[in-house]
Amino acid sequence: MNPSARRVAILGGTRIPFCRNNTAYAEVGNFGMGVKVLGALVERMQLAGVELGEVAFGAVLKLDRDWNLAREVTLSAGLAATTPAITTARACGTSLDNAVIVANKIACGQIEAGIAGGSDTTSDVPIVFSEPLRKRLLAVNRARDSGARLRAALRGFSLRELMPAFPGVAEPRTGLSMGQHTELMARQWGIAREDQDRLALASHQKLAAAYAAGFFDDLVVPFRGLARDGFLRGDTTLDKLAALKPAFDTSSGLGTLTAGNSTGLSDGAAAALLASEPWAAQRGLPVQAYLLDAEVAAVDFVAGEGLLMAPTIAVARLLKRHGLSLQDFDYYEIHEAFAAQVLCTLRAWESATYCQKRLGLDAPLGSIDQAKLNVHGSSLAVGHPFAATGARILATLAKLLAQRGGGRGLISICTAGGMGVAAIVER
Repeated sequence: MNPSARRVAILGGTRIPFCRNNTAYAEVGNFGMGVKVLGALVERMQLAGVELGEVAFGAVLKLDRDWNLAREVTLSAGLAATTPAITTARACGTSLDNAVIVANKIACGQIEAGIAGGSDTTSDVPIVFSEPLRKRLLAVNRARDSGARLRAALRGFSLRELMPAFPGVAEPRTGLSMGQHTELMARQWGIAREDQDRLALASHQKLAAAYAAGFFDDLVVPFRGLARDGFLRGDTTLDKLAALKPAFDTSSGLGTLTAGNSTGLSDGAAAALLASEPWAAQRGLPVQAYLLDAEVAAVDFVAGEGLLMAPTIAVARLLKRHGLSLQDFDYYEIHEAFAAQVLCTLRAWESATYCQKRLGLDAPLGSIDQAKLNVHGSSLAVGHPFAATGARILATLAKLLAQRGGGRGLISICTAGGMGVAAIVER
């Protein structure tokens, strides 16, 4: 981190309740969810008509009409029309990456304040022509006369071409879904099914307790009849989780990932406001915490590395850069894409062999205090609209540190494509 860079303040965030796909937000889409979240943040921070330096907002699954999603959401959220915006995507790390984009601009003095966020829907998804039909229609468009157009339209035509194409759920280079890749990771690291279920149960219990304590009262904005996350099951038990069948490996008898210890298909949006200290002071907005630094890493999952292990590398680099140990944190926010992913990450940091051979360290990073992990629940109980998760976690962690009155938090998010985003937040 450049010692001459300005500190980047996190002033707060908002989100709508996350919910299961094809339920409350089925017909809302990324634009509608994004406008609700940004509009609520603008209202809460009294930013109506204010020009910000940047709005970085993204989505992983978006329709063609959402090609300029961030700008359209910004224009409808109450900010000045002169506020620029950028639409982004880095799978599940999208909105944490957006916070880094905004923070870097603030740190080097390019802007004074900006909003980072994201929305995602697995309900209102792009359904397109099959690839053969798409190419056929392009050929028809290129044809110079009616006869050529007719020939291009009919030559070799098959009714199978009329079948639409849905968004892919598998990694293009392996053909395996994220869940199938995580099954391989769980076997490699010896992660037991019961341990996964226990982590999932804890996530639900912690989230339910946080709602009961009022922690989310100023973070979660009711929307479409929902006031709490649609995935939350405060009455679930270990026995109920243990009764679920494997979801990704259904035939070998070795599958450990289920619908209970894996995130479900989700809809939702989240955003956070970042600024320089002078800008925050001028507007009378209290600082909750500071975004100290961030790191992105990737693994060669095609050659055999675990698809979701990149955060282990990103975190190690962050710790080295700042002279910190893994134990120097008061909170750990590790995105629960799958319970197994969290447990694989923790086990890797405890492994002397992995830390030496893969991370280049002389000793293992060691274990963390489990009481400090995802203290108000995480994605298994909240839900995981891909591009919204990072902003959700950032806002949650900033408020935790503000309530505590000080401390340091670590964020770790795995993403599709074998990447990971990590960040340090402190107060």
